[in-house]
Amino acid sequence: MSGEKTVTLTPGRLRSWPLPRPEGDKSSRGTVLVLGGSRSTPGAVLLAGTAALRAGAGKLQMATTESTAAALSIAVPEALVVGLPETDTGAMRGEMGDQLAGLVRGADVVLIGPGLVDVEETGALLEAVLDVVDADTRLIVDAYALGALAERQSLLHGRKTYAVLTPNVSEGARLLDRELGDDLDAEAIELASTYGCVVSLFGHVADPDGSVWREETGDSGLGTSGSGDAAAGVIAGLLARGAEPAQAASWGVYAHAASGQRLAVQHGRTGYLAREIVDGVAPILAELES
Repeated sequence: MSGEKTVTLTPGRLRSWPLPRPEGDKSSRGTVLVLGGSRSTPGAVLLAGTAALRAGAGKLQMATTESTAAALSIAVPEALVVGLPETDTGAMRGEMGDQLAGLVRGADVVLIGPGLVDVEETGALLEAVLDVVDADTRLIVDAYALGALAERQSLLHGRKTYAVLTPNVSEGARLLDRELGDDLDAEAIELASTYGCVVSLFGHVADPDGSVWREETGDSGLGTSGSGDAAAGVIAGLLARGAEPAQAASWGVYAHAASGQRLAVQHGRTGYLAREIVDGVAPILAELES
């Protein structure tokens, strides 16, 4: 790739691309619905949802498996938590009941994927969400939902949906059905072009027209359990505030990486936790917006 459209993300660059500043009550900062989890992975939904609130979302709703909903509602008292049917193995069923359909239609941002564990059920759930989501609702496809999308690449074709994909390198390879090369700018562009939406790939953000924004300070410590859920949640929160997809993804990857850099001073390069990354996002954003 030539690099002509690549922008390195720095505090100065982000300040010249300011986030919307909603006025009024929590409704003005949007509603995020996180759809995910299983009997064994409720923490992914907690991390993503909390990160959305730390990034400034006004309202948080979480739809997860019925066996974990009560515990999750206690862990995140700020959220509306809904329990959904699950399989015998504790995976969320790929069903769209009236309650979930109402939540999807009422959300400004839907984040699907964190903590989901059955690719077939996830694929059915993703298709059901796409069938009922409003055209102006922002959609983030993450984690297992990306694997489901890779098996059903046509799901996003022809849909007027503001989508953001948040793959790691292995998920990106699955989406393109090949191993990725070293030029992640070029790979992010191909993903964005193939799926017709903004892609955040390991600190490289691309949109379908070939523009790329690159975050260059992220270190190995970000590769910790739950970190991807946190990053997706930050992007969801910024979308809820009114940021456009490429802007939300760019600000999100920068805040996520910067939080990790600060934690590395206290805990070493690989000693901090995803929940600590989440807690560090709000101070980073506050400094950038000051």
